[in-house]
Amino acid sequence: GCVLVVSVIEQLAQWHNSTVKAAIERLCDYIPGKYEITRHMSCCIDREMNADVVCHSLRLCKQDPGQPLCHLYSPPKKEKHSFGLFHALAHARPKQNTWVGSKSFMGFSSVCAFPLLANLCEKIKYVLRNKLPFEDFDGDKFSTFPTLRGYHWRGRDCDDKNTTVYPGRRPDNWDAKSDSNCNGIWGVDPKDGIPYEERFCKGAHSKGVVLLGDSAGAHFHIPPEWMTVTQMSAKSFANLPMAFSDELDWPQFSEITGFLNSTIGGWTDSLYLRLRKRNRCNHRDLQNISQNEQRRGRLIQEIRGGLARNQLLDNPAIVIYATIGNDVCNGERDTLAHMTSPKEMLSNVVRALRYLDSHLPNGSHVILTGLVDGRFLWDNLHDRYHPLGQLNKDVTYSQLYSFLDCLQVSPCSGWLTPNETLRNLTSERALQLSNVLKEIARSEKFANFDIFYMDFPLRQTAEEWRKMGGEPWQLIEPVDGFHPSQIAAALGTGITWQKVLHEWPQVLGKENPFNDQIEAIFKDQGGH
Repeated sequence: GCVLVVSVIEQLAQWHNSTVKAAIERLCDYIPGKYEITRHMSCCIDREMNADVVCHSLRLCKQDPGQPLCHLYSPPKKEKHSFGLFHALAHARPKQNTWVGSKSFMGFSSVCAFPLLANLCEKIKYVLRNKLPFEDFDGDKFSTFPTLRGYHWRGRDCDDKNTTVYPGRRPDNWDAKSDSNCNGIWGVDPKDGIPYEERFCKGAHSKGVVLLGDSAGAHFHIPPEWMTVTQMSAKSFANLPMAFSDELDWPQFSEITGFLNSTIGGWTDSLYLRLRKRNRCNHRDLQNISQNEQRRGRLIQEIRGGLARNQLLDNPAIVIYATIGNDVCNGERDTLAHMTSPKEMLSNVVRALRYLDSHLPNGSHVILTGLVDGRFLWDNLHDRYHPLGQLNKDVTYSQLYSFLDCLQVSPCSGWLTPNETLRNLTSERALQLSNVLKEIARSEKFANFDIFYMDFPLRQTAEEWRKMGGEPWQLIEPVDGFHPSQIAAALGTGITWQKVLHEWPQVLGKENPFNDQIEAIFKDQGGH
């Protein structure tokens, strides 16, 4: 945290040819709210020292006994001779008010110390514990509030004071009097007295979309303009509170449950949007039960707490079961020993599927998605410059990966490494786990859903993007260098849809012939 913030401040001073103090003032003006605590840092930053030296000299970064000295930047150089980080630290002279700045910055290093975010952090802690909407007055797991696991994550509630009204349920008396399933279709045709829901949706085999996933499914994204000083402005940070409220995830733009036009680059295309277009009666029937750092072994807990599906009252669902990397990804030094084994994978997934079988309405479908081959990350990014290194060409993704690995917070030590043997071993384990999923789909049978397997379509996505004139590195999130980008998510949707449509058409159901009439009525009524 210290290295990131100091880097941005030093680069702001360089880009605007200003003092460090002026750069801090500028950053404070950019960020929503007034964080006076950062203004004390001006006494501690020297533009001639890189961020590693500053943060170590402030003792905000430390070296534990027997551990390497972690640094993001190359060691400082003097007259063409590298004199190393140790030497730089020995000669770094903290100024008189360093202790004051250090204490202030210690508070700053926790985002929950920000006045604007303190109350928000308490709400986020609740959401992280429960994976449920913070504002849900009727307790049906649906909300009228967008973030804090609200309707960015699952369909928007249309009556948060009535527990029998929520997206995805079968209509109550064909919704003649009210919209019990929140799809916007209710009331009676005055010409013949037939409820609109009965006329347009009866026999349409309505179904929802549920994603059980990890940070890729949640669509983790840190805006690059937050740390690219050449693009930085107050507008860059306008979405900061919303982003923290959604745990730095953007499910509203994601590959499976996205429904809003993307504001983070690329475009939005999702399985939900395509299913809604195929059958307008599916409006709002979506749930994204994904968690950063999710592994299949822990996913059963999230399903039990977060899945909102009544076996007797609700429509069937298409469940996408996709934790595409976290069963092989961790930040441990002995990363291979901490990966999920094939035996554990089999046990975890079958246990989760049995729970789903006891809760999903009959006629549902489950699609198991294989793990990604993450060698794609190093191959396409390692020698490129990270957003923090673009101004001075001094931070590559290889350096970032090594820094995070040294701190033991790497999102994936097995793939984000110069060790080719380790990258290959990680991909071998990923393939073994994918084969377990494939065998489960082939051999296991369940009462309330059929089950399918598909590979994660990374290769097809990259080929499609090349045909459009793109480069493979653009399919990866630029800040973390790990997650699929918005472009990758949108392209992956089309590939997944075509596979399901041609190989398992029963999953999607038939196209609703009344879609145009439904939209025409909405238009006549001024929308709904």
